[in-house]
Amino acid sequence: MTSVALLGQILDHANRADPYPLYAELRGTPVVRDESGPYLVSTYWEIRSLLHDPRVSSDVRNLAPEARTVPSTDDPELPPSFIRIDPPDHDRVRRLIMRTYGPPHTPRRVYDLRGEIGGIVSALIDGFQGRDRIDLVKDFSYPFPVTVICRLLGVPQEDEQRFHGWADTVATAIEPPVGTPEDQQAHWRAVREARRQLATYLSGLIDQRRRAPRDDMISALTMDRGADESPMSLPEMLSNLTLLLIAGHETTVNLITNGMLTLLRHPDALKQLREDPDLIFPLVEELLRFEPPVQLLPERTTLDDIEIAGTTIPKGASLWLVPASGNRDPQRFPEPDRFIPDRPDNQHFGFGSGIHNCIGSPLARLEAQTALTELVRRLDNPRLVEDPPPYRRNAVLRGPQHLSIAYDGLRR
Repeated sequence: MTSVALLGQILDHANRADPYPLYAELRGTPVVRDESGPYLVSTYWEIRSLLHDPRVSSDVRNLAPEARTVPSTDDPELPPSFIRIDPPDHDRVRRLIMRTYGPPHTPRRVYDLRGEIGGIVSALIDGFQGRDRIDLVKDFSYPFPVTVICRLLGVPQEDEQRFHGWADTVATAIEPPVGTPEDQQAHWRAVREARRQLATYLSGLIDQRRRAPRDDMISALTMDRGADESPMSLPEMLSNLTLLLIAGHETTVNLITNGMLTLLRHPDALKQLREDPDLIFPLVEELLRFEPPVQLLPERTTLDDIEIAGTTIPKGASLWLVPASGNRDPQRFPEPDRFIPDRPDNQHFGFGSGIHNCIGSPLARLEAQTALTELVRRLDNPRLVEDPPPYRRNAVLRGPQHLSIAYDGLRR
């Protein structure tokens, strides 16, 4: 059995700007056990197979206790969200959420946001007038998807200052912390407290919607009585609304910021997009492959011994899939380290695959397509001030913490 010591390097912030050489090294052995314990799977076809294998569980309660790399921070009074449970419970909760969000029950929820999304983008870019430099994250990539997810869920945007810190803290719980044992214990206490505060806040919104429903997802979930199955309990709603609020903006912040960074590093592609706005559709798919906002899928586990690529992963083992590595597997993608805006047959892992494929993908695609098209069209001679930019601590949700862009003016 081969063993490597790469997971610690991948999680090390010093490698955040360019983890891809580490992924290439991992792909030398498609399935390998890291010296810290988890099994790492880094090649495209093996990742795809496991994402569709019913013997792979997303429920950490099925993980052997000695195999855990991330301590539990769940509130014992709240169940896991639907991305952390397995069928049949996963299927029931996902269907209930989709009833409020997409076809066949609510087919126009996202489509009807198109005009509003365009207006938000235009207003944010108009705010750059009179300046010659912006921090794309602070001035655009963060406020844009936060505004959209608040509108969609029914969270008052003026409360953003209240939930911003809680959401950021909860998002750090998906990977092992760094520092001394005391630092790590303090981190987990902070995560538990942030989760509790966010649940209390969302519980208040649910109570408001019960008394006075509106045209939003919180109202729809609150009022849905489940025509074909039991409705969500209050604890289930709190867990899943926490997930939707955080995932609904965290990943899109990264997608837009990574996208603009990539375009500024590839001026020919930026010029192509400016001249042919319809290029945005394949281009966003290539961004999802080339610089995906979610790099790792940690802490899945096996419900049985699974043999794959000549290695047997034992039942109850910690399993980390590395979709960002699979997206650059030369066995699946020709010239995988090259950004090709109109790449054909681009079946990437940017939104996962299998039963946990991201339900927010239609909205994220629309947001990225609208944002990048308008940024490229309106910013005159945009250029990076710092490359590489400073990156966020999070290795799973990888993206720049700031992205300073200079430009010569705005086009109308």
